[in-house]
Amino acid sequence: MKGKKKLYDYLWIVSLTYLILGFFNILFAWLGLLCFFIPLIIAIVKGNKAYCNKYCGRGQLFSLVGGRFGLSRKKDIPKWMKSHYFRYGFLIFFFAMFFLMLWNTYLVFAGSKDLSTVVTLLWTFKLPWHWAYHGTLFSDGIAQFAFGFYSVMLTSTVLGFLTMILFKPRSWCVYCPMGTMTQLICKAKNLVR
Repeated sequence: MKGKKKLYDYLWIVSLTYLILGFFNILFAWLGLLCFFIPLIIAIVKGNKAYCNKYCGRGQLFSLVGGRFGLSRKKDIPKWMKSHYFRYGFLIFFFAMFFLMLWNTYLVFAGSKDLSTVVTLLWTFKLPWHWAYHGTLFSDGIAQFAFGFYSVMLTSTVLGFLTMILFKPRSWCVYCPMGTMTQLICKAKNLVR
């Protein structure tokens, strides 16, 4: 018999809502920073990967869609995707793309570059997203960060869905940059103890 569902078992709704809100108003992309900082804070304070194992709404969404709804082949992920080389290499690549996004945001804040109302999917495909931003009281740099961060979140979700379909539902979790970072933090914290 399965245990009673807890409130955190429904965090997949938060992940799905985030993606939908960003589709209609790009400034909601700023909420994604919670998914960036909460795992790091938990890893630093608790020294474990509780966020990844229990609270990650994206992982729950993949489990639901791939497992319960059967949209996963449920095959093992290839060994090379589990390797330290791939996981750390992907983390470095992801950070490089993240810092490029921050650089573009800085250029818009500085007035050296105009606001780009596109979402870049898979770091390559520029999708027009102009309907999701109509100007605000804030600087264009605020919107530029939102477009860039939503691009990062959407790209990682698409990668997650692709690996969910091809392999087991939570295969993204094997090479997720946040999971790799929290694992490194936990290892470092346990060395200090």
